[in-house]
Amino acid sequence: MAAGVGEQDPRAPRPDDIKAIPVRRPGRWISSVLAVAIVAALVNSAATNSRFQWGTVGHYLFDARILHGVVVTIELTVAAQAIGVLLGVLLAVMRLSPNPLVSALAWIYIWFFRGTPVFVQILFWYNIAALYPVIHLGIPFGPQFVGIDSNTAITGFLTVVLALGLNEGAYMSEVVRAGIISVDEGQQEAALSLGMTRLQTLRRIVLPQAMRVILPPTGNETISMLKTTSLAFAVGAVFDLLTEAENIYNANFKVMPLLIVASIWYLALTSVLYVGQYYLERHYARGASRELPPTPLQRIRRGVLRFGHDPVSLIPLDPFGERHER
Repeated sequence: MAAGVGEQDPRAPRPDDIKAIPVRRPGRWISSVLAVAIVAALVNSAATNSRFQWGTVGHYLFDARILHGVVVTIELTVAAQAIGVLLGVLLAVMRLSPNPLVSALAWIYIWFFRGTPVFVQILFWYNIAALYPVIHLGIPFGPQFVGIDSNTAITGFLTVVLALGLNEGAYMSEVVRAGIISVDEGQQEAALSLGMTRLQTLRRIVLPQAMRVILPPTGNETISMLKTTSLAFAVGAVFDLLTEAENIYNANFKVMPLLIVASIWYLALTSVLYVGQYYLERHYARGASRELPPTPLQRIRRGVLRFGHDPVSLIPLDPFGERHER
């Protein structure tokens, strides 16, 4: 049967694949060479400058006091961030509550803690005994059952955890609220129509989907929290990483080497958090896209293969002259 007008005879031989010629990018090579040269110059300057005292850095890198400071820093980060996340979820739900009084209370909390510096909040909690020498627990405007001495109960460690955790809760509430808002309201309405309570809908329907939006900024907040723990130096009784480094260089006057030691440990800890954040985001990306994001090794391999030019692809033509990408 002869082919119709505008149609290609299916018995005709299939045309050859079109070979796409890669576009050369000489600018990439030039910029790469410049970047490598700058990095090499910086590394050479640091390696040859005797004032860095790399021997001293290596000597104190695994010092027992520094390692103790690393452990305290991790403990502060975990405790404060846990308080911040739990408080953030609660405040986000309160902000979205149809009750105007509950929503207003959450807004006032967020307004106060986001509007005052965290360093001031640490000093405030450290000196809370000046306002409340004894903390009474009981019924509001009623009998008090327990009285706690503030100077004894609120230690230096607890001071930093409370200040950082309560401050972080204000920021995390906005992160969680943004994630909850990103979920289609129709899904919440469908869950409620099936007989689920608001709490069940939040736990089973909303939060699992909101995690894709919540996780990236939460990872950033955790990394920021790790570095913010360095403000614990204001409370002399908390021996975190920076405080331990400061105590050592106050004794031997080797300021820069000890600051380099602290910086190396902060970089190591944040790098671990970067990796954990990436794989958590990759886990919750399942179902949102057809393919999971590539791992760092896959990105490096693809970058090496594609470096300097655009990827080469063959675009075959079907018998009817339509292009199909591979």
